[in-house]
Order: sequence, then C-alpha cells, then structure tokens
Amino acid sequence: MPAFKLEEVETAFRHFWYTGMIREDWNAWTDLFTEDVVYLERILGTMHGREAVREWIVPLMEQYGEIYGVYNWHMADPSGRVVFHMSNRRDNPSGEGVMDFPGITVLQYAGDNQWSSEEDYWAEKLSVQQWQNYGAALKQHDPDHRNKRTRNVWGHGPDWTIGKKSFWDWPDRERPEPA
Repeated sequence: MPAFKLEEVETAFRHFWYTGMIREDWNAWTDLFTEDVVYLERILGTMHGREAVREWIVPLMEQYGEIYGVYNWHMADPSGRVVFHMSNRRDNPSGEGVMDFPGITVLQYAGDNQWSSEEDYWAEKLSVQQWQNYGAALKQHDPDHRNKRTRNVWGHGPDWTIGKKSFWDWPDRERPEPA
C-alpha cells in the first residue's frame, strides 16, 4: 500500500468534506473518486466506478435534500486510510432541535486528491425512526420544511466543518418558489 504524507491526506480529506458535506456539490464530490472506485454502501449495495456512484448519489441527495452531514471526528494515517464519524441530520420542522442518526465512513486515498474506495456504515433502524419522526413533525409544524433545506446546527467541529444556514444560501443556487 502506498504511503503518503499525512498533510496531503488531511488536505484531501478536508476538500472531500467541503465539496460533499458543506458545499453539497455532489457532481464535483463524485469527481474526487478514481474512475475505478469501489463504493460499498452497506445498506444500499456496492457500486463500481465513478459514474455508478454519480448516478446513485446525485438523485439520492436531491430526493433527501433536507439531510446534511455533521462532522463529529476523523482520523487519518499515512497509508491514506481515513475514518470519520458523522451525524446524518435533519433540522426539526418545529424549529427546535434536530433529528440525527449516526454514520461511520472508511475512505482510501489514492493520491492526487482522489479516493479509490469508500465504505459507509449507518444505523438503519435509527434512520427509519428519524424518517418517521421527521414525517410526523412535517405534518404537525411545517409541511414545506423539506424544501427549505435548513442547516441550523452544524455541531462543534472545526471551522472547516461548518456550512451555511441553508443549502440555498450559496450564491450559485436559486431557491424555488413555494408551491
């Protein structure tokens, strides 16, 4: 297994996090994988190749645009292995609190700001419970909350893990008109 400077791995990971979790540019995020990436999603299956990942992640994140990833911790080593823990978060439509389910990801760095593998592990039962609780809160408080794509509670990670208050707050995005 190739060895990398730890600083290179850390810089590549921060860029990976920013592109996906903060910027939510899923096409650009997919471009950070090697063409022959193996993406193991323990619940949803294994994808082979960058374009297979793109075909899966872009519509998925559009469908569930109210979810955002909150950084909890990560560790990296010179082999290029990065492991991180995150919370898959939805802001509560009541305006108070959040709804989370945890996830752990294992990445393998390939050099040149590219990743050759990703393995995702997340709490399926907790995600189902979160989805049900979120659906009930939508009905009770704000049926249009999903379209607002709020990101109100980014946690207590380093500055590079904190994004904007809404997906729509980036200057290149146009918020849709309410139905």
